[in-house]
Amino acid sequence: MRLHLSAWPEIEAYLTRSKGIIVPIGSTEQHGPNGLIGTDALCPEIIANHAAADDDDILIGPTFNVGCAQHHMAFPGSMTLRPSTMIAVLHDWVTSLARHGFERVYFLNGHGGNVATVNAAFSEIYADDSLTPQGGNRPQLSMMLRNWWELDGVFALCKKLYPTGHGSHATPSEVAVTYFAYPQAIKEAALDPEIAPSGPIRGAEDYRKRFPDGRIGSNPGLATPEDGQKIVELAAKKLVVDYKKFADG
Repeated sequence: MRLHLSAWPEIEAYLTRSKGIIVPIGSTEQHGPNGLIGTDALCPEIIANHAAADDDDILIGPTFNVGCAQHHMAFPGSMTLRPSTMIAVLHDWVTSLARHGFERVYFLNGHGGNVATVNAAFSEIYADDSLTPQGGNRPQLSMMLRNWWELDGVFALCKKLYPTGHGSHATPSEVAVTYFAYPQAIKEAALDPEIAPSGPIRGAEDYRKRFPDGRIGSNPGLATPEDGQKIVELAAKKLVVDYKKFADG
């Protein structure tokens, strides 16, 4: 069940049986010459939608698809929020949901650069809740952040599929997930060297000098839709378990 493909009476009915929601969250940033710019938002969205396809007790919210990606801004198409902006927007997203009776908000994340800011947003929301006089109409909130590759067994599968050339950015596993969902968007590109260099992540200009085609330690040319299907099916299965444990509280 997807919030933005539902009518309000359906959400009102859903809230009588569940107070939880999954929000895919990611980034809009370059992913090398053959990876989609939307990869970090698409991966959690694809996995979440797959998990909820046949389960009316799982509600998927709209994808938060622009995150903290300032170090990618030397590559055209990348977008970013300041951490302070992202914290403010997450605060409004969560409190909007709480206004309607949602109590458990599970963020499925696709971008490591979001983690510190999302956790800071959680702290702001909890502080606001703690400083609000008791007796308001907002329910007690619980929030959770889970990187999709940290779902039980998923990273192990990624490393099994790609024992060399997995790397840390524009990885073949994340590219494979997007290729499974969007085979019409598969890109061909010459990768030289096949496995990109690794190194520190700093500002945007320094990043492009160190990693001219955008990859870090990876060979996304290994990605296939078939591998992506394996990853999505396992991640979706494990997401259901992880989310329901959280939602049941």
